[in-house]
Amino acid sequence: MILHYYFARRFLWMVVSVTGVFFAFLMLLDLVEQMRLFDASVSFGEVLVLTLLNTPQSLYQILPLILILATIALFLSLARSSELVAARAAGRSGLAALIAPVAVTAVLGGLAVAMANPIVAATSKRYDALKETYRSGGTSTLSIGADGLWLRQGDLRGQTVIRAARANPQATVLYDVSFVAYAPKGGPVRRIEAETASLIAGEWVLSNAKAWPLVAGLNSEEAAQEHETLRVASTLTQESIRDSFGTPSAIAVWDLPTFITQLEEAGFSARRHQVWLQMELARPLFLIAMVLVGAAFTMRHARLGGTGIAVLAAILLGFGLYYIRNFAQILGENGQLAPALAAWIPPIASVLLAMGLILHMEDG
Repeated sequence: MILHYYFARRFLWMVVSVTGVFFAFLMLLDLVEQMRLFDASVSFGEVLVLTLLNTPQSLYQILPLILILATIALFLSLARSSELVAARAAGRSGLAALIAPVAVTAVLGGLAVAMANPIVAATSKRYDALKETYRSGGTSTLSIGADGLWLRQGDLRGQTVIRAARANPQATVLYDVSFVAYAPKGGPVRRIEAETASLIAGEWVLSNAKAWPLVAGLNSEEAAQEHETLRVASTLTQESIRDSFGTPSAIAVWDLPTFITQLEEAGFSARRHQVWLQMELARPLFLIAMVLVGAAFTMRHARLGGTGIAVLAAILLGFGLYYIRNFAQILGENGQLAPALAAWIPPIASVLLAMGLILHMEDG
């Protein structure tokens, strides 16, 4: 038990050290990129805030790389100090040395999904909102709830809130829709209700619409006008609407099941979110696979030589498995694989492959 605790403490320290190095590196890179994107109207403090909000998302994406590097560093350190040799001489197998790193990885993977995922979702969402505000002076957002679909478009000329009962899967046609336009620094100035609203280049085309002017001292119902076709300028595009709800990583894993249900009720396809939910649930298992891959090539004595080749092979295999995982995710999002299969088959196959390599090297 003491030996397992010792290995767990060493591995955790390696994970913290590698994470700190990557955090500093990503911070510097992103800071330079943010300074390049914005002009002098955005202060350095605001750029720094954007960098701090964007870095957790990048760090979360490279978590498998962090763990495989931490594993390689741990077992290379143990090999150079002959601690693994001493453990084997004391009757402990090489597989026993993996119990502590795997247990720590399972805990870290669970914490990443349960705690880090919501934090990353919140910071990335805040980053996108601030970035859009600094670049165009307004934001375009989308939310889906039990009462329908809500959109907001805006620029320096004002904001418009759009509500629809449902939409087509591409979000280019809204049904049973209402528009409320707001002045740049005031209250509502116009309300429109229509049967449908179709998004084309730079405008909404409303059919069977009725518009009410909202002006103080004016009877809105008497001044209302009906239109067979009415055009309303828009800053939204199909891509911007899709990106508003189509980035599953911007939604906390705890909220994904409810969001998927609401998305399907609104008429949208929720396949991307279903695949992402399963991918997040399978993340701890994939992280364990990365630890096993790193250990498979470095759990040997340093005097055997070829350490550089072993490290390179471990990293290349890790990248290969990560690529296969992303490829399976694409197949799942395109409907060619079931979400559960796309998410769980690569981690399970990676664990079996890594265990096969470890058992072969231990028995060999």
